[in-house]
Amino acid sequence: MLWLPGAAVALALQVEVTGLSGEQEKNVLAMLGIHHEREDKDISPLRLMALHRQAPEQIRTALAPFGLYRVSIQDSLTPPATDDGTWVARYKIDPGPPVRIASIDYQVTGPGASAGVFPDAFPLQVGDVLLHANYTKARDSIESIASQQGYLDAAMTRHQVLVDLVAYQARVVFHLDTGPRYYLGKVSFEQDLLADDFLQRYVPFGPGDVYDPGELLELQGRLLGTEYFQRVEINPRKQDAGVDREVPITVIAERNKANRYRVGLGFATDVGPRLTLDYRRRYIGRRGHKLKAEASLSTSIQTIYTEYSIPVGDPMRDSLVIKPQFGLYDTATRQGSMFKLQTSWSHVGPSGWRRDIGLDYQYEDFEVSDQEDSDFNGLVPNIAWSRIVADDPINTRNGYRVKALIQSTVGGVLSTDASWLSGSLNAKWIKSFGERYRFLTRADLGAIWAAHLDDVPASKRFFAGGDNSIRGWGYDVLGPIDPVTKKTLGGRYLAVGSLELQRRIKGKWSATVFTDFGNAFDPEYDAEWEQSAGLGVNYQTPLGQVRVNVAYAFTKNDPGVRLHLVIGPDL
Repeated sequence: MLWLPGAAVALALQVEVTGLSGEQEKNVLAMLGIHHEREDKDISPLRLMALHRQAPEQIRTALAPFGLYRVSIQDSLTPPATDDGTWVARYKIDPGPPVRIASIDYQVTGPGASAGVFPDAFPLQVGDVLLHANYTKARDSIESIASQQGYLDAAMTRHQVLVDLVAYQARVVFHLDTGPRYYLGKVSFEQDLLADDFLQRYVPFGPGDVYDPGELLELQGRLLGTEYFQRVEINPRKQDAGVDREVPITVIAERNKANRYRVGLGFATDVGPRLTLDYRRRYIGRRGHKLKAEASLSTSIQTIYTEYSIPVGDPMRDSLVIKPQFGLYDTATRQGSMFKLQTSWSHVGPSGWRRDIGLDYQYEDFEVSDQEDSDFNGLVPNIAWSRIVADDPINTRNGYRVKALIQSTVGGVLSTDASWLSGSLNAKWIKSFGERYRFLTRADLGAIWAAHLDDVPASKRFFAGGDNSIRGWGYDVLGPIDPVTKKTLGGRYLAVGSLELQRRIKGKWSATVFTDFGNAFDPEYDAEWEQSAGLGVNYQTPLGQVRVNVAYAFTKNDPGVRLHLVIGPDL
């Protein structure tokens, strides 16, 4: 074959690198120019030869961070045998032995040297392989300690890694002068929305605490998380620190829009088309009160509620909530209306668990499965614990939610009806395996202690069936059966579970296989253990998964298939 340097020929190129593995191989390929340009159809032979000449130096540079300085390379560039053949660039690499650390000169001087916050020895040790990433990590960790411990003027007076290629050993030198220690000072606010003494309750530190930038970031995050402000700037004024070296902090905050409105349209098999009207008032008055209201309207259930929230104590953790609610429902198993006035104290503990202690006034007029109309009028004390942990609460790859609720009333004292005590536990867990698989499981358990089922209001009884219960049946159609009307009455016990496996197909699409099982039960009436299984497809959206499931209820007297469509977040 005759090759002319000036000829314009489309080249095919194959690059082979041998002798390395793992991170060393990845780093070499990342820095090897000829490897990056191998797919370039317009590359010329001259360019290819220039890249080949540069390759050995690029390989040595890529291996130096691993302490490899005696690298042996056998390289070749083979032209194609035919005009339409492939050029082959080969690099056989012997990395050689790594250089090791022979000595470490580590010194911390200045006022902070005796504070006991810096390590007594450098994190690397004599005899270690010189991995530059480990040196950088050790250096950064000491700098981070200086920053977190208030040594704002800390400076590395000398820091270097010296490699002796003849003796083939390395020397690490790290000298740090800490400078004086600084402390957090008084926090002042520049804003026109809330009372300053109220905002001081969001400050996670006090004057005289050691200066830690992380505390300032937490303060900024707290204020932004309230939705009171759309912009928060934290300005530490180090130049104004006095002889006590307390740094005053100025917070500049710009108020958020007061009102937010949202209109939503949705659909679920259980309730059909649904219109949601949502209103949020982000702040009321100078003490950070909030208001939200929502109306949810569907053919079978209509609810309207408002929620007035008053921050108390630590406003990040404690609030008083007043929540009036009115609802109408007309489902396959129950009809009626309900008014509820909820008052509760909500507290979030350090571990993330939310505890709500409340006292509800409730009036309910209801009819269950064509039985005689009944009503409930009374006070219902309650306590609930809940927690949600998720990498993404909307489209979750790993996470869980748990809620436990205890509520009761006392006939003749808190209500005009009989006494009952109810406890329930609802949990859901999501775990991903690799990039394609998700496993989902949920459980709903409950028990009511009452003399008779008739003593329990319809809204407090347990039912099963529907999109988020046992698929294959309609909404709340499962449970103890009235022997006369053959309709569901609801029960005093609940045990429902689900197992589901999802596999991503392509992009935002995934397929699912599942089984649901359980029922609501009552000792006075018959109820059977029910189970279904099915398949589905899901599509991921910013509002959550769109789930289209087909469930086969194989324990029905007349087994059949039911379609379920749900849109919403995973948790």
